[in-house]
Amino acid sequence: MFAIFNHLSVFLLVIFFSSQLFASGSDPVVAIVDGQKIVRSDIEAAQKLLPREYQALPIEKMFPMLVDTVIDTKLAAADARNRKLDEAPSFITRLNRIRDQLLQRIALQQEINREIDENYLYGRYKKMIKGLERKEEIHARHILLKSEKEALEAIKKLDKGADFAELAIKESTGPSGPKGGDLGFFGKGQMVPEFEKAAFGIKNGKYSLRPVKTNFGYHVIKVEARRKMKIPSYDSIVDKLRDDILQERAKAYVDRLRKSAVVERFTLDGEPLQNRKHLEKRN
Repeated sequence: MFAIFNHLSVFLLVIFFSSQLFASGSDPVVAIVDGQKIVRSDIEAAQKLLPREYQALPIEKMFPMLVDTVIDTKLAAADARNRKLDEAPSFITRLNRIRDQLLQRIALQQEINREIDENYLYGRYKKMIKGLERKEEIHARHILLKSEKEALEAIKKLDKGADFAELAIKESTGPSGPKGGDLGFFGKGQMVPEFEKAAFGIKNGKYSLRPVKTNFGYHVIKVEARRKMKIPSYDSIVDKLRDDILQERAKAYVDRLRKSAVVERFTLDGEPLQNRKHLEKRN
């Protein structure tokens, strides 16, 4: 546990800075180191640096060790300043890089965290599900084999009455083989085109009379059932809709910045691309 805190302590200076930007309300002092105050938000920020399983623990349980970690960081930082390590070119370079990354994060947060209108969200949902009620899914199995000859032999065995699932268990090279070749229900657009076209053309309870070739090998496909595509409820998908909107906002923000900037690109050795100055305007 202590190793985790020691490993992360180098980053706490950045967290101190960011916590002061966002701290609000009651923020009591939890320790004082050589006259320098450590407040609750510093401890909360330190916990957020830990692996997820530690972040989930009550802060009261982690509190003594987190305080020790922040104290150690404060002491080490003060000693570094006394030795003027903060004036070294290598430190300044790294500090500038961290400052840029932090500013990027803050700007991006402000850009994407605007309130999302509920009516707009619901409109996105209605647009997404439009037409789904007319689409269907099929439940299929398959036997995947390496050669067309092997697939034709499998079809002959089925013609003679072999059980499809049992044959898949014995002969299929695909990951679904141990499950009798069961692929569950799927809709259009979820399988490779050659497989999808053949599968949706097979009647319920029937199997393909010819092997279906894809990049994975040769398939013998059986369709077990058909059903109308299940429409997800608004509540079950609203979080995904929000995430999609946030990603779109982030991309639009970066695209807008790039569009107004002139970017010069060079090779890894610092040579202009294609032996000339390369100006890129992203449109």
